[in-house]
Amino acid sequence: MEDFNNDPHRRYNILTGEWVLVSPHRTKRPWQGKNEQPQFFSHTTYDPNCYLCPGNTRANGEKNPYYTKPFSFVNDYSALLRDIPKKELQNGLLKAESESGICKVVCFSPNHGLTLSKMEIEEIVLVIKLWQEEFTSLKNTDDINYVQIFENKGEIMGCSNPHPHGQIWAQRSIPEEIIKKTRELKQYWSTHKKSLLMSYIEQEIKIKERILLENEHFIALVPYWAVWPYETMIIPKRKVQHIDQLTTEEVSDFAKTIKTLTTKYDNIFKTSFPYSAGIHQAPTDGSSYEFWHMHMSFYPPLLRSSSIKKFMVGYEMFANPQRDITAEQAAKIIRAQNDIHYTSQN
Repeated sequence: MEDFNNDPHRRYNILTGEWVLVSPHRTKRPWQGKNEQPQFFSHTTYDPNCYLCPGNTRANGEKNPYYTKPFSFVNDYSALLRDIPKKELQNGLLKAESESGICKVVCFSPNHGLTLSKMEIEEIVLVIKLWQEEFTSLKNTDDINYVQIFENKGEIMGCSNPHPHGQIWAQRSIPEEIIKKTRELKQYWSTHKKSLLMSYIEQEIKIKERILLENEHFIALVPYWAVWPYETMIIPKRKVQHIDQLTTEEVSDFAKTIKTLTTKYDNIFKTSFPYSAGIHQAPTDGSSYEFWHMHMSFYPPLLRSSSIKKFMVGYEMFANPQRDITAEQAAKIIRAQNDIHYTSQN
């Protein structure tokens, strides 16, 4: 294969049909731009002023139970609302339609200072099980055609509360990213009668250059077409459309993979590594999606240190995404990190 690690080039995203510009020579440029405040770990197990801690009163006046395991509730300030009547607007080039849905908050732990990287594997298993329960409930709700599970970690990712938590948005329409991925997954399936991601991980296993972690049921890697500096993807080795199809053994391996990957993230810059993470899975509109292959992506913004962020501006906003370090360089850095969290190392 051609070596593109030193010269500007484009890479193709097989899941969306889009391209990313890679400019590895730009890592040598001096930095005089914005420096963020590094995100450090909280040692507080309970914060009386936190809206998400057990027993505390939230902004809307409701009181949290004294929960001892992962806890979910309907977001007090939901972006989507239930029982919105269906309406459409078509006025020349102006087009709009109403949207409805349910937004939920998922507190990972009653402990205010525990991120996924600091939690025990058994505790992460409980988070995944709650994801499964919520997904199963939401997919069976009338007028819900897609369920998005995600987490924004860290202030620079827009997280409004430091208590480790994620969110689930379930909605009537199917989001644009899912429409793109459904198109590409279906087209490959129609031609090859095989999962696109199954073929992809088989090729990555042979090359071994971008693989970070692997166990019996899951593989974690830096995708060849990664946009964010340390972007990664967790893929189940078995083609499943939805998270609630994972077996007990697969949930355990999923938790182990999340734990190790997020630990390696923190170890890169010795900080509480920020990211947006999300699970992409098939729509829930009742159609057959046998070609869909669930996966989880992490989009971390840190570029050179705990204080230098990758901004998507200029060319990336007006043309297409661009990255400086190659996927192979990023994989080498992540893979080299210790599996033990830096705060626990002697």
